[in-house]
Amino acid sequence: MGKERVKNHRPLDYKEYFAQYQDLIPDYSEFLECLKKQHRQYFCINTLKIRTHEEKERLLEILRQKNIQFEPVQEVPFFYRVVNNEEVSLGNLEEYSLGLIHSMTLASSLPVIALDPKPGDLVLDLCAAPGGKTCLIAILTQDKATVVANDKRVDRLTALVANLKRLGVASAITTRYRGEQFPFGIPFNKVLVDAPCSGEGRYRVGLEGEILYQKGYGKTNLQSIQKGLLVRAFDLLSPGGVLVYSTCTINPKENEEVVDYLLRKRQAKLVDWVSPLPYHEGVTEWEGKPYHPDLRLTKRYYTHKIDAVGFFVAKIIKLV
Repeated sequence: MGKERVKNHRPLDYKEYFAQYQDLIPDYSEFLECLKKQHRQYFCINTLKIRTHEEKERLLEILRQKNIQFEPVQEVPFFYRVVNNEEVSLGNLEEYSLGLIHSMTLASSLPVIALDPKPGDLVLDLCAAPGGKTCLIAILTQDKATVVANDKRVDRLTALVANLKRLGVASAITTRYRGEQFPFGIPFNKVLVDAPCSGEGRYRVGLEGEILYQKGYGKTNLQSIQKGLLVRAFDLLSPGGVLVYSTCTINPKENEEVVDYLLRKRQAKLVDWVSPLPYHEGVTEWEGKPYHPDLRLTKRYYTHKIDAVGFFVAKIIKLV
C-alpha cells in the first residue's frame, strides 16, 4: 500500500470517513484502533519448489535463523503469520526472491479457497495482476490446473509474469484484455474476479489521523466497471460453473449491490461455502435500497476480526 496521503483539500480524517459504516462494522471502536497498526505479513511455502517434508522443515529453520519469527495459521494450514512483523520485510528475503515462499495477505487466500480449484480445471483469473491469487491457485493444484491470468495494464502484467517465473508456475497463460471485453469462446468451469475497488479494507491511519492513500479512492466509475467485469465473467462460465467475486473494500455499493445486479440480469445463484476465517453475513439492504435476500450468503471480513486486510467474497454458480 502506498504511503502518500489522499490528495484532497485536506488530509482525510479516518474517523470522519469511516463514520458512514459505523452501524455496519461490528465492534466499531476496535476497528478504528486496528487501523493504526501495520498490516500483518503472511507467507506460504511454495510447494512447486519445496516438495518434501524435509525440504519444508529445512526452509523454516533457515527463516528462523534469519530471525523471522512466525507461527502457523491454524485456520488456513498452508499459511504462516509473521510474529515480529515490524522487524521483517519478507520481500527482501533471498527465499522470497528464489520463489521458495509466497507472500500475500491472509485474506487474499479467501477467494481462492472459495473457488476451490482442482487439477484439470480451466480457470480464468480476470483481474490477475500482480498474480498473488493466480500463483496460489497453481500451488494448491500442484500446477495441474490451466489458469488464464488476464490484466489490461502492461505494467501490471509485467509484475504478474515476474511472479509466475519467480515461483516456477508453468500452468498459467497470460493475456491482456479489458476484463469487460474478454473475448474467449471456450467456456471456463471456474472464474475469479478480484475486482478493482476503493480498497477500504487496506486503509491505514497516519500519525495525524489521516488515511494513508489507496489508489482506488475517489474513482467515480468503480461500480460500473465492477458490474461489467462480473457480468462478462459470468457469461464466460460453462453451465454449472463457479464464479467468485471479491474486493478488498467495505462499501456495499461495490460488493452486495454489484452481485445483486448480476442476480437480476442473469441466471445466477449465490451459494454458501465453508470459510476458515470468521466473517459476517452480507447485507440485504443499504441506504434504503433492498438487495436480493440471498446476499446474506456473501461474506464480509473485517480487518480487526482476522488480523489481515478486510475483504468481501461472493460465490456464485451458473444455472444455465
